[in-house]
Amino acid sequence: MPELRKDPVLGRWIIISKSRGKRPNDFSVEGYKTEDGFCPLCPGNEHATPPEVLAFREGDDGREQAPWLVRVVPNKYPALIIEGDLEKEGVGLYDQMNGIGAHEVIVESPDHNHLFADLSPKEMVLVFRAYSERIRDLQKDQRFKYVMVFKNHGSAAGASLEHSHSQLIALPILPRMIVSELAGAESYFRYKERCLFCDMIRQEIQMDKRVVCQNDLFITIMPFAPRTPFEMWVLPKYHSSGFCRQNDEELYSLAEVFSETMKRLNSCIPNVQYNFVLHTEPLRSGGLEHFHFHFEIVPKLTSIAGFEWGSGFYINPMPPEDATILMREALDDPAADETEGKNLPTLDVE
Repeated sequence: MPELRKDPVLGRWIIISKSRGKRPNDFSVEGYKTEDGFCPLCPGNEHATPPEVLAFREGDDGREQAPWLVRVVPNKYPALIIEGDLEKEGVGLYDQMNGIGAHEVIVESPDHNHLFADLSPKEMVLVFRAYSERIRDLQKDQRFKYVMVFKNHGSAAGASLEHSHSQLIALPILPRMIVSELAGAESYFRYKERCLFCDMIRQEIQMDKRVVCQNDLFITIMPFAPRTPFEMWVLPKYHSSGFCRQNDEELYSLAEVFSETMKRLNSCIPNVQYNFVLHTEPLRSGGLEHFHFHFEIVPKLTSIAGFEWGSGFYINPMPPEDATILMREALDDPAADETEGKNLPTLDVE
């Protein structure tokens, strides 16, 4: 049984998951492949994974025998397990609970050599639909407070399998990063009675220094204070606190911008390794005026060393304005640089 243990000084929770140590090559510097090249995520090898919890298939008519396009399965070596009770308890001054949650793998394509950056918007939107449907299903479990969706691409980014996939983990507590974002956004909203993220988008469109690409509904920007070179955020231009609130048209619009963003990144830095994470509202929150869902894309281009661990500061050797210029030029598409913000009111910067 995994455990969740709370750091009494910083208030953060740590997952102690012994089963994760059973994964092959966990502590190997070299990545991925088993000796015989067998991939458990490829079509024909479905027996090597737990039974699927969701699949989109060719024809989308529900035929179980039809070839799958996107497949979701429980993680064979989960960080948290779904069976059991939380059983919160104190151990002296320490707090702990059972490691109850859900840990799933989203197989993004049946093609072993098809990278996420290679997906067309039509293919990518199926991945986003899988995220949304799994979050909706997991929020029915009252033990869970948050679902974290993330992708690790490349061994340096934490991926243990070469076949393109992302993951989600349902948690019985709110992640500390999300708590901090919610608190900062709520503080801004109380002071200005506006959403911080909406104001950020308006200002970035007006300044046009850190906008990577956009369409009518979504935008990719370099944050003003990025942790690493080429860190990017993908956000809806309209206010929405929950990823699962998007309809099919909005998800397709997201896929268009996300696809262009990844193609630009891969063109700018071939074979780049990266992580991305979905930041969305807590489960059953009912919609938040002060929060705005978004994806954060963080390429693995710098190392976290002693100063960063000890101070919490990040040292970024490239200004986001310079990285934006490189990203805009990456596909040699001047039309992609045009600003589209006519439907947004002018920001009154106070």
